[in-house]
Amino acid sequence: MSDITILEGRITAALDRIRRGIDRIDAGPASVTADSGAADSGAALAAQETILALEMRLVDEQAVNAQLEERVRALKDRQDTRMAALDAQIAGQRQAIAALDQELQALRQSNADLRDLNAQLRAAAEDGVAEPELINRAVMAELDALRATRAADVAELDAVITALKPLITEGQ
Repeated sequence: MSDITILEGRITAALDRIRRGIDRIDAGPASVTADSGAADSGAALAAQETILALEMRLVDEQAVNAQLEERVRALKDRQDTRMAALDAQIAGQRQAIAALDQELQALRQSNADLRDLNAQLRAAAEDGVAEPELINRAVMAELDALRATRAADVAELDAVITALKPLITEGQ
């Protein structure tokens, strides 16, 4: 970004020099024609050489200006490309984080169900009552918790892979 600012300053300075040169060129012939009756041919020749030198400097400054504008354009294009890539990367990471969050919420709910059923199972065991339906529900809740844990692990790995892909492609 600082390159763009520096180049912009150089372009502005070049344009100011061009304007001053044009002002001198516009003012130069009027003074030469006004004094042409009194001035000798050497002074007129010197004025013409000055005008030619200013015109040459103007052409040089215009060329430098065009180069600087092209460099600024290239820098802006490069910056826009990088910004688009970063935006795409951020969008991918947001999706991976959203999927991970969803899986973690399911895991938390499954673990809460498992804790509740285990508490009921403990209460039934303390009462000396063995309820097959309660044991079956506890085993199912534990199975659901294991599935949710696995899904959360997969979502977390997907988030890590999504974050690493840009780094891997940059390294190649």
